[in-house]
Amino acid sequence: MSTKKTNGSLDKPTNTTKISFKEETTNIQLPIKKGESKKTSVKTEKKVTYKPPIPPESQPKEVKQTAPRKRKKKLNPKIVKGFTLIIMTIAFGFLIYSSYNIYRWFKDNNQIVKLTKVIQEKVNITDVDESEKNVILPENEEEPKENPYWDYIKMSLIDVDLNELKKTNSDVIGWVQVNGTNINYPFVQTNNNDYYLTHAFDKSFNYAGWIFLDYRNNINDLDKNTIIYGHGRLDNTMFGSLKNILNTNWYNNLDNHIIKVVLNGTSSLWQVFSVYRIPNTNDYIRTSFNSDEDFQSFTDMIQQRSVYHFNTEVLPTDKILTLSTCYDLKEKVVMHAKLIKYTT
Repeated sequence: MSTKKTNGSLDKPTNTTKISFKEETTNIQLPIKKGESKKTSVKTEKKVTYKPPIPPESQPKEVKQTAPRKRKKKLNPKIVKGFTLIIMTIAFGFLIYSSYNIYRWFKDNNQIVKLTKVIQEKVNITDVDESEKNVILPENEEEPKENPYWDYIKMSLIDVDLNELKKTNSDVIGWVQVNGTNINYPFVQTNNNDYYLTHAFDKSFNYAGWIFLDYRNNINDLDKNTIIYGHGRLDNTMFGSLKNILNTNWYNNLDNHIIKVVLNGTSSLWQVFSVYRIPNTNDYIRTSFNSDEDFQSFTDMIQQRSVYHFNTEVLPTDKILTLSTCYDLKEKVVMHAKLIKYTT
């Protein structure tokens, strides 16, 4: 290699040596395990991007396919009109029926009030003082002296002259008076227990009926169970006030535990021993019994039903009085008393 000097400077070399670098690549062969192919694959990691969950309200809703709606058939106007007419007819009929019943109730009630007033004017009720004719039935000797029985037998009886009333109704046979109630009426008797359910004292048709004695009872010789019936009127006429016997105030007044009766000219006094309300039944209106044991079993049954304890013992030799009325369509109010005093 030579250089030339030009103008005091050195010139670039004219003969140059080229230097080349050979790019050598080295192949590194990894050991191959058995079962692997010679080809090597380089696994690359996939980038995972976080996607937040889509809230439910933002998710697309599935569209349900619904069956096509059926077209409603239009009702025949004539059918609608006829059906409406039937409903209106029934409602109008019910209104007429209810109005008639209300009218009938007030009419019957007014008639009973007038009859009662006339009867009270015709009849004179007097107290019967102690006399030799009074018969006092013996009480159980073991009965304590503080028992109210000993006070009750000192009470006066009542006397009622029914002759004037017989001119209006020959079926009249007696009078009943119950303390603590409005019951102070004459009572009648016929050959069945149905007639006076719908007939008043003057025998006119009346749903209020009248007080009557069971047709099976003997008025000349008292049965073991003498039964008197009457309707439980809402205005407290007839036996309507008999429900008072279920009240505590009635029970707490000992003077109320007495019933006074006049039957076929005989005055009598009865001491209450049982009062109760019971679903409709006829088991307490028996008038005859097979034996003293049968009667005792009967009186034990009705005494156990009582809502109050009267401290009164009923013996197989006793005779009892039963007053019965309706509490409602499904129940009865019943009162039982035993004979403790009468006149001969």
